[in-house]
Amino acid sequence: MSLTRHLTRGRDLARSAGDHAADVFAPLALIGRGLRRHADWAKSRWAATPKERRGPTLLVGAAVVLGVFLLPHGPLLAIVALVASAAWVGRTPKAPAEPAPDPADVKLPALYAALTPYFGGYDDPGALYRVDGDWKAAFGGWEFDADGRLAAVEIAYPAYFTDTEPAARARIEQVVQGKAGRSREYRFDWDEELNRLRVSALAPLPADVAAQRFVTAPGEIVLGFTDGAGSQRTIPVEQGGVIEQQPPVVWRVGPRSAEPHLLALGAPGHGTSTLLRSIALQALPLGDLVVVDGASTGEHACLVNRPGVHTVETSLHGALAALEWCAQETERRLVALNAARHHGLAAPADVTRPLWILLDRLTELSELAHAEGRTDPQELLEVPLRHGRAARVTVVFADALDARDRISPTVRACTRTRVVLGPVNADSGAAALGGPLDIAPAAHTPPGRGYARIGTAAPVRLQVPVTVDPLDEDAPAPLRDAVAALLPHRDARAAAAAPAPLVAELVEPAGADLVKAPAEVPVKAPVEAPAEAPVVVSAKDLTSGLAMDLARPEVHKM
Repeated sequence: MSLTRHLTRGRDLARSAGDHAADVFAPLALIGRGLRRHADWAKSRWAATPKERRGPTLLVGAAVVLGVFLLPHGPLLAIVALVASAAWVGRTPKAPAEPAPDPADVKLPALYAALTPYFGGYDDPGALYRVDGDWKAAFGGWEFDADGRLAAVEIAYPAYFTDTEPAARARIEQVVQGKAGRSREYRFDWDEELNRLRVSALAPLPADVAAQRFVTAPGEIVLGFTDGAGSQRTIPVEQGGVIEQQPPVVWRVGPRSAEPHLLALGAPGHGTSTLLRSIALQALPLGDLVVVDGASTGEHACLVNRPGVHTVETSLHGALAALEWCAQETERRLVALNAARHHGLAAPADVTRPLWILLDRLTELSELAHAEGRTDPQELLEVPLRHGRAARVTVVFADALDARDRISPTVRACTRTRVVLGPVNADSGAAALGGPLDIAPAAHTPPGRGYARIGTAAPVRLQVPVTVDPLDEDAPAPLRDAVAALLPHRDARAAAAAPAPLVAELVEPAGADLVKAPAEVPVKAPVEAPAEAPVVVSAKDLTSGLAMDLARPEVHKM
């Protein structure tokens, strides 16, 4: 065996012996430490005793010792008591826990150091941001929440920083969010006059508001809910079984609306189809719907054969026929409205009833049309988009965020109400909303969370109401029942007197003149619910009923 191995083994044995000896002699060391503390206490008490009282004190002490000695087993009990007392006193007291450091002293210097490369003036020895600078001079005020996370901070920056350039601002916002935590949203308020940046962490929006009837005026659609800074009003909503006041994001439509059409973009699975269902449920009581599901996912199958729903199309052929009818219906409405104004008469009811065109993933049908050499469905939207406000026609276009480049310029130009859902960055958010986004999104967002911008207003945070597909068996039953209760149900008497199908008149005559078709196409009149009692259907009955309807040949599916 080599010398090195001998030394290593000897060192291990010595360490093991030392550990065992420490374990064996630990009680003796404890008792010895206690006896020493007893002796120190007795010495200090004797030194504190006045000289005239030391004699009586010795006499009393001797009497106590003599009494203990004379008792049966007295010396043994005295020794046991002394050893126990020494063991108790000889314990090593726990060191007091060090106070937690102030979060400001830990996080703000790190933030100051991270901002120094962007705000620092290396040629200026007195720069506000430098390697050996004081972070308290750069931060005017700060707040931390109960968890020690940064809640608000005011940052001063030098005048030579290019705060008017979006790219420079985006770099600073990214650094601040990285140091403060990417799990929350932050609002950045740039004060260019005073060279101040105010950063505030935003509380999460309520994500448990289910589909329900909202308290709104005619022509108002609740896109979702936001925080107090994004809305000046509140409406009562049922949340968690109680009535709460929440600030809504209200979109106003109609002939007096400056933003009559909406474009919603989002990442897959983050709620664009949910937003369409929410809008459809709010629009059905006072309007008619034409729905095109370009992805053919069946997300809107619950609207098939509903009163007020003209058609739900999933194929290219059906989508072209439906959108062509929508264009002709827009023209017919314009003619009827102009004639009524010219003669000083009230407009007919069939042209004043709002018509909603809900389009989900229409770009997929556009690609299919280009491959087959047919008309792009987006081209048929030009008339409803340009003249829809006067004709009471509203277009809602929802698609994936990465499909923005495939959306036609007409759609992008005429949809002045914008919604973006899902995780976005500064560039994609600004491109989708048509303006800069002064809120740094969180790294992970729940479904339905995003931002909305109506016209030229500033973007606001948005949480879409939970409007699940009532035919989705994986969705919770209470949420499915809430949506099913809002759907209009079929009336047997109205179904017996239903007019001829809409699409049949558009596509049956091969060489017919389609310009006159809108005046001849019967438009479904709104079916009023019986006055006796409202009809309530559960999601289970809705699923079975729709399955029976889909088993029969329908003219609404092409």
